[in-house]
Amino acid sequence: MTRVLVSGGTGFVGRFIVEHLIAHGYKAAVGGRMPPATGFFSQPVAYVPLRLDPDANQITAFDDIYYFVHAAFEHVEGKYRGGEGADPEGFRRANLDGSVRLFDEARAAGVRRCVFLSSRAVYGETAPPLVDETSPAMPDTLYGMVKLAGEDALKSMTGHSFATTSLRVTGVYGPAGPGRKHKWSSLFADYLAGKAVPPRAGTEVHGDDVAQAVRLVLEAETTKVSGKVFNVSDVLTDNREILSILQKATGCSHPLPPVAEMAAFNAMSTDNLRALGWAPGGKDRLAATTRGLAGYGTSNAGDCPSRRV
Repeated sequence: MTRVLVSGGTGFVGRFIVEHLIAHGYKAAVGGRMPPATGFFSQPVAYVPLRLDPDANQITAFDDIYYFVHAAFEHVEGKYRGGEGADPEGFRRANLDGSVRLFDEARAAGVRRCVFLSSRAVYGETAPPLVDETSPAMPDTLYGMVKLAGEDALKSMTGHSFATTSLRVTGVYGPAGPGRKHKWSSLFADYLAGKAVPPRAGTEVHGDDVAQAVRLVLEAETTKVSGKVFNVSDVLTDNREILSILQKATGCSHPLPPVAEMAAFNAMSTDNLRALGWAPGGKDRLAATTRGLAGYGTSNAGDCPSRRV
């Protein structure tokens, strides 16, 4: 079995990656500041102390590691864009300088491949209606700037014995793991409580489909992925569509929000990733996951039970 280290493996996205990899026969190790709680993963995984600190010597974390997936990111809880809070320099130091230090140490330790979880935020708000990997990267947030700088730093290290890939990931949805709330918990609670929900559109991808993308670039022929970036996005949806699924699952009769304006939303082309065999779940997976996240079956129309979502 191939040994892969996933930094931030207990995070929302990192957990999907770890679970997917172990389900496909990989020997996974979780890197982070604290070990995972007992039962957090479907089976025991190794823990490696790891933090985003450019002054820390952590090269021993990469002993016996063949692949490194960097999913760790320090931010204000619940925020990525704007996640720097009142400390932009600390945010940059941890997430850029700390990441570059880990990339350097992984390469020096003999890691063969490194995958960096970047973001669609590198394109900024002035991106064309359909964004592909050749579209100009013009981030307009510190989050996007840090992600783009991380991509560039990693690409500069690419070599014959160190293959590198960055995945520009859009909004990720799915179950959050034991004891944690999913990303739409507040949205669901507001709707079921009869509160007005504003229209909002966004691109989404299931966490396991992100993990599938990670595995594919780890397994792909080196020349097809090394030094390259790939968009990772699946469906363009809005609050109305998501809540209409919840409405049917619960029988709740509260009015749905208006349809969000989606014509001008910047969708992401994933043709390059699909050429590697990537097959995300699309609208069917969105619907099935939303029903699962509701946490209960169909109730009588007009009955909106107060349950934890």
